[in-house]
Amino acid sequence: MQVMKFKGVLAWAILAMCTGTVSAQTSDCATFAAMALPGMSLKTEAVSADSTRPPGASTGPTLVAHCKLNGKMAERMGQDGKPYHIGFELRLPTAWNGRFLYQGGGGNDGVVRPAVGPQAAPGYALNRGFAVVTTDAGHQGPTADFGFDPIARTDNAYNAHDQVAVVAKELIRRFYSKPADKSYFIGCSGGGRQAMMFTQRFPTYFDGVIAMAPAMRVSKGATIAAAWDTQALQAIAPKGADGQPVLSQALSDSDLNLVREGILNQCDALDGVVDGMVSNPAACKFDVAALQCRGAKDDRCLAPVQVGALQKMFAGAKNSAGQPLYFSWPWDAGIGHTKNDWRMWKLGNSTTAKANSRHVFLMEDALQGYFVTPPDRSLSIYKFDFDRDPQRMDAHSWIFNTADDVKLTGFQARGGKLMFIHGMADPIFSANEMVDYYHRMSAHHGTKTDDFARLFLVPGMGHCTGGAATDSIDGLGSLVDWVEKGQAPQSVPASGTSVYPGRTRPLCAYPQFAHYKGTGNPEYASNFICRAPD
Repeated sequence: MQVMKFKGVLAWAILAMCTGTVSAQTSDCATFAAMALPGMSLKTEAVSADSTRPPGASTGPTLVAHCKLNGKMAERMGQDGKPYHIGFELRLPTAWNGRFLYQGGGGNDGVVRPAVGPQAAPGYALNRGFAVVTTDAGHQGPTADFGFDPIARTDNAYNAHDQVAVVAKELIRRFYSKPADKSYFIGCSGGGRQAMMFTQRFPTYFDGVIAMAPAMRVSKGATIAAAWDTQALQAIAPKGADGQPVLSQALSDSDLNLVREGILNQCDALDGVVDGMVSNPAACKFDVAALQCRGAKDDRCLAPVQVGALQKMFAGAKNSAGQPLYFSWPWDAGIGHTKNDWRMWKLGNSTTAKANSRHVFLMEDALQGYFVTPPDRSLSIYKFDFDRDPQRMDAHSWIFNTADDVKLTGFQARGGKLMFIHGMADPIFSANEMVDYYHRMSAHHGTKTDDFARLFLVPGMGHCTGGAATDSIDGLGSLVDWVEKGQAPQSVPASGTSVYPGRTRPLCAYPQFAHYKGTGNPEYASNFICRAPD
């Protein structure tokens, strides 16, 4: 392993790509560190084939032979007195297919994830021959403390991603003695927001982009919804021994399963087969009030306050004037399945008044440290004021949110292809938000929308993955065929994992849905067709 230090990376890389004046290149990993770019510290490591799995993966495929690069650039001392840098990892396969994949981050970022392309199911993009890069987005540590430094805010929003994309492409060019033939981006959640950010701010960087469950308005939108839902559930939560509400017990697992069964009873068969998934959401007219107890509460019904809380949550956050602050939510059966992450986002499982829902410990952290300006660690998600506090998010939301631009003029003009993938049971970003964006895009572009953008909804899937769903999705394979062969995806192949192992389904391009043909084994995609809703 070798280490070298360099300066002025971004300006040098841009100059090199414009002039072609670079020194001799090599594909030898051990000597490549000595030929790296200015403005960074760089470590290289040769990884033998089948010798390792990605960090944290105890099962699954081993990795192909590749050169792993870990780098730092733009090292500085922040306004908050803490050191910062832009960290990244780039993995360069020995058997390269000529393609580059930028792997999006998530959450508050702050972590350099293994650059293997895990969302390129099945397996890893690295093992398919892609050169893959990841970044920590310009700060270190998963909390939103970086929000106290204005440069770190900008780095996280877009600047670090710009620099990493430029540098990664140049390192690839030097390592293989040729530039990547095609460049792709795939990311979910915060990574989905980054996907949309690239299509808007840097539209020439990628030939194809997959935005999964994109956090398009996470600051002034989904975070407000998190406060709305938390307050609605906290208001009906039973009190513990200390007299304080226990958030996780506002709805029991039995209650959630009751909601799931109610949705399935009403909507499951609308796609032609009873299979535990609601694949025709446009036809689903579920009313949770049908589950309300007529007498004493038991496991066969919901208490009136529970019905009221769910109605309030699924209608979406509003201010006191009734003006929407976020979107409504679809009634998908995945929300009640134990393999879905709906409980851990909305309720958690803490048995005390100290809640451990992700809305409380993750979204509140981002709300306090990043989404309000100036940062305010005293702002509680339990006391968020839906009339006054949203305005505190205005100063930064414009630089972070990506929901307003539906034109994507530059990306469309360069021939870019964009795929959206969103789980219908996503507990943090409503699938209705994604549908709204696609409708607005279609209103602007008309029939030309399908030429460069497609939306795929995943029944039963939670946030990015998991749930009672066919959540192993080969979106990258479909995107490559679209970009390089002109084969626009009418559907994307998907398969089940923990809940429905062996089940396959076509994820149909919106507004179509997978409808059972009426014959054949309903576990196989070949027995379904994509049909438009009535």
